[in-house]
Amino acid sequence: MTGAHEEAAYDDAADDAADNDAADAVRPLIGISSYLDQAAWSVWRQPAALVPQTYVDAVTAAGGVPVLLPPQQHGARRAVAALDGLLLAGGPDVDPACYREPAHPLTGAPHTTRDAWELRLLDAALERDLPVLGVCRGMQLLNVARGGALIQHLPDRLGHGGHQPAPATYARQAVRIRPRSRLGGILGGAAAVRCYHHQAVGRLGEGLLPSAWSEDESVEALELTGARFTVGVQWHPETDDQDPRLFAAFVAACRDTRARPDADRPQQPRETTQTREKVEAR
Repeated sequence: MTGAHEEAAYDDAADDAADNDAADAVRPLIGISSYLDQAAWSVWRQPAALVPQTYVDAVTAAGGVPVLLPPQQHGARRAVAALDGLLLAGGPDVDPACYREPAHPLTGAPHTTRDAWELRLLDAALERDLPVLGVCRGMQLLNVARGGALIQHLPDRLGHGGHQPAPATYARQAVRIRPRSRLGGILGGAAAVRCYHHQAVGRLGEGLLPSAWSEDESVEALELTGARFTVGVQWHPETDDQDPRLFAAFVAACRDTRARPDADRPQQPRETTQTREKVEAR
């Protein structure tokens, strides 16, 4: 390649990099809470911080930049201060000690580090009024964080296991959605969703509005009144690439956060009494 050609190729690469930088500047940074669990890859089997790729793909496809937030002891408020939105992923049962109840025999073993970490992340995000999307466990954690409680084994109340029909098998079901709710504005009056849960919302947390129900009247979605965008769904929208509307709306809200002038953004939050009490009560 001649010097002139090399210079032209360099200029083209620089232009592409500048275009990418400009595009990235408007893509919101979205933190995804993750598992801390045993995992296997190649010749290794050891503890790992991970999340299903479907969450990453859903955020990316909607125009966001996903960042994993592995469970840890410190740094939740600092991490949230750098974000434009928070996605609380699905996962294991929330420790009933977080809502001051004894464990049901079929409630999963507690994941105390993850519970405490996500409660701190959520507390910091709500204080900054960042957009929050809670998926399955994430919706349940939102309810617990607001002082609510969970039904620890839904089949005891319903007489069937239709919300979790078999291991690693999603139930396909219809939900009806509250008119004039934020979720209703996104999905309309009804939606077909994929569920996988044996627990559900019991006592409702402060400021939360149920906005979707299954046919058996189980609460399938919650919204925090007065928040710019705080929505929890009991189903798994990240597994349905044929219906990207919820992730598109969430990422759009996060993009609005990124566009706000720094002077309009809330200052880095202080740890609230509510979060400290929940963590200390465990």
